[in-house]
Amino acid sequence: MKNYMDGGEAILEAFRKLKIDYIMSSPGSEWSPIWEALVRQKVGNRQGPTYIDSWHETLAVNMATGYTLITGRPQAVLVHAGVGLLQGSMGVHGALQSEVPMIVMSGESQTLGENPDLDIEQQWYGGISVGGAERYVENITKWARQVTSPYTLYETVIRAGEMAQRTPKGPIYLNVALEHMLHDWTPPANERDVPFAPHVQPHPSEVEKIASLLLAAKNPIIVAEQSGRDPAAFKALVDLADLLGIPVTWGRGANFANFPTNHPLYLGVANYKHLADADLILLVGGRIPWYPPHVRPSKGKIVSINENQFKGHMIYQQLHADAYLEGEIAASLQMLAQAARASKIDAEAVKRRREKWTREHDAVVAALNAEKAKARGNGKAIDPLELIATLGETMPADTIYVDETILHGPVLRQHLPFTTPQSFFRGFGGLGQGIGTALGVKLAAPERPVALLIGDGGFLYNPVIQALGASKQHKLPILIVIFNNKGYMAMQKGHVHHYPDGAAVNAKIHLGSKLNGFDYAELGAHFDLHGERVEQSDKLKSALQAALKKVQDGTTAILNVVVSR
Repeated sequence: MKNYMDGGEAILEAFRKLKIDYIMSSPGSEWSPIWEALVRQKVGNRQGPTYIDSWHETLAVNMATGYTLITGRPQAVLVHAGVGLLQGSMGVHGALQSEVPMIVMSGESQTLGENPDLDIEQQWYGGISVGGAERYVENITKWARQVTSPYTLYETVIRAGEMAQRTPKGPIYLNVALEHMLHDWTPPANERDVPFAPHVQPHPSEVEKIASLLLAAKNPIIVAEQSGRDPAAFKALVDLADLLGIPVTWGRGANFANFPTNHPLYLGVANYKHLADADLILLVGGRIPWYPPHVRPSKGKIVSINENQFKGHMIYQQLHADAYLEGEIAASLQMLAQAARASKIDAEAVKRRREKWTREHDAVVAALNAEKAKARGNGKAIDPLELIATLGETMPADTIYVDETILHGPVLRQHLPFTTPQSFFRGFGGLGQGIGTALGVKLAAPERPVALLIGDGGFLYNPVIQALGASKQHKLPILIVIFNNKGYMAMQKGHVHHYPDGAAVNAKIHLGSKLNGFDYAELGAHFDLHGERVEQSDKLKSALQAALKKVQDGTTAILNVVVSR
């Protein structure tokens, strides 16, 4: 057996140095140098990344996203030439919007068979090579470039991994020529361990300014939108709210579980009615907190706490901030709490605030419970809120929910219990990425139940067959709950909103909104997975319990729940 030392080994060694756990791939013919290096790693019992095969490029990217959302560690994605890159581009776009670091790579041929000393496959001359695939993704990645030579390959991959981790975090794309990977490679004489990106915190003087504002405020409120992605930030926010008796509402654009929903200072999702009277608003992890953007929610001061305040991928953003605290959210909150403790806290004022906002929390919970009670079924049609309530009653407390609904998304966030860090994720960038994200989350958190909540329209945007195959192949059991209202109801809602007295309303014709799909639960049978269609409310809980048992036993389960709206 010949041990090749070429560009494939250079890439794999760079991944090792970057401490990448997994190579997610929908494979392409340019990657034979990597496959050879991976096999050498296996037969040589070397430590290094694990190869995860998938049948679709979007799935590969989404699994990397889900894994990194839990671990914080960037992973590698290998796709095929320009065509595979285009297939995965929706997932890459989502990774940019959600600021998920990763390395995405595809390859081409530069010589196209004209090098008499290098016999490559004929297909490259036939049109697979597109000549500069990085141009496809320049606008949906943090950085996209072609590797310039076999001599820069190793350090370019290292640089890509280090760059992806720095603020603003995001996907890095590298176009690697097949010829570079087949070229001989000599490991560097002075190898170095590549460190993870260091923690970044605000300057103490800036913390002191904001702490002074907090201690002087009579009626402060916290709006937390994207902070819950980091478990340390989740805990730090609880500590700060408890210390000063400050109520917390999730922001309107919350994509993560930011604060425990059973905490006595929790006010619900986008409960902004108290902001008008606030003299200080802490906007924690703000991205799109106010809508319409020009409407300032309060005459009080707004302090924005975030690592990346201004999202370069957004065409427009308005935070209305009077002050900024820039650095990792967890560090900023911890430093604020430390500064507050070092000063004189008005214990009596904190006590009064806590009592006031606990009463408000109880009122919010009572109103939500009344909504759930009203939605309870009569043994026939299933109200979406009844499905949500049943999920909350049945699923274990440490369940991780991945949401890819549209119409039912706001209700989900209001009513499901999110009491632990990293218990809720909603994707970015467009529909069709939920199943892969959920599988990546499960890969990173195998001990926790993972439930994907998805509409029937969104479900069909996903690479379903490929995702179910990956679930089976890689032993990643998840629960998939389809909110099946037989249509694209968000489309109909938008149409009626803009044309309330138009022809469509009068004729009761809503184009593009009807979706008479097949029985989605039957898809699982092709992979020996569990599936069940549920149409009556009195069958719902038992069906959910049976599906949960299947997942706990190691089998993905699909519940096709026909809802009334």
